[in-house]
Amino acid sequence: MAEVRFEQATRIYPGSDVPALDALDLEIGDGELMVLVGPSGSGKTTALRMLAGLEDVDAGAVYIDGRDVSDDAPKRRDVAMVFQNYALYPYLSVADNMAFPLRVAKVAKSERRARVREVAELLELTPFLDRKPGQLSGGQRQRVAMGRAIVRQPRVFLMDEPLSNLDAKLRVQMRADIAALQSRLGVTTVYVTHDQAEAMTLGHRVAVLKDARLQQCDSPRVLFDRPVNTFVAGFIGSPAMNLCTLPVTDGRVAFGSVTLDATNGRDRVTVGVRPEALELAGEGVDARVEVVEELGLDAYVFCTADLPGGSTRLVARIGARSAPARGERVRLRPSPEYEPHLFSADSGDRL
Repeated sequence: MAEVRFEQATRIYPGSDVPALDALDLEIGDGELMVLVGPSGSGKTTALRMLAGLEDVDAGAVYIDGRDVSDDAPKRRDVAMVFQNYALYPYLSVADNMAFPLRVAKVAKSERRARVREVAELLELTPFLDRKPGQLSGGQRQRVAMGRAIVRQPRVFLMDEPLSNLDAKLRVQMRADIAALQSRLGVTTVYVTHDQAEAMTLGHRVAVLKDARLQQCDSPRVLFDRPVNTFVAGFIGSPAMNLCTLPVTDGRVAFGSVTLDATNGRDRVTVGVRPEALELAGEGVDARVEVVEELGLDAYVFCTADLPGGSTRLVARIGARSAPARGERVRLRPSPEYEPHLFSADSGDRL
């Protein structure tokens, strides 16, 4: 196990003037499962590959257990990586695939077998040890790839979108399995995904990146409850937070029939309201229902409303039994139980 630290870590690919990762400062605790999340091009995979030694560190440094490994070869870092495409050898059995890194490291054959058996039992792969990867399901192949990493007993696990090739139902199951496995092993893990639901489910903490810069790093609950800017507010949560830019009058901003205190000296602010914080009411923002998405007990109601800042799309999560019909006119207001979020209309930063 190990602590990991990025200190102003920067990567600029040849032929580009724009950093793929720009001055990343991030500390990952011993035994922590840290998830890096963000859209394509945000720098999350670049950060993972810099930690693995697969990309150069052009400025700053990367530390493992307090030692600067920025110039170390990958094999000297004692990390194990699980890739999106499994990267299994099709002509080797499951047992031989899992044992491969131990064979390269010249571990004795008897110890190799013992460690493979132990990890196979942990991952419920024992019945498949003699099969080839082509005879396995996607979920089983991903378990083999994880087993190959675990059997090395590294200080740090690195996972690069390991579930993206699986179907939705299997992804949910594998998320739970990975979380339980990481907790049991207690190995420091850095996990990259573009799926915010996956990030919120797995991470002890989640680091949100955009345009090569770290936006916020905190527990899933804090990211959801107190996003530092409109990007994090809109990226974390599904459906995304409703964000409406509205004018300020006499230090107050009106959201339908509800008025909120706004920072003095601003002529407009962005108001953020989570879908579950919007409710149907006799007063509030007048809106037209465009789509109703039923989810069993709940329903997402997608509406269009004309607000002072222009036509805005709003989403409310309400009980399915009280869901309005498509085309119906409704009124929406923030529930008194929730306090709307306020952001600068110019910078997007939280007020």
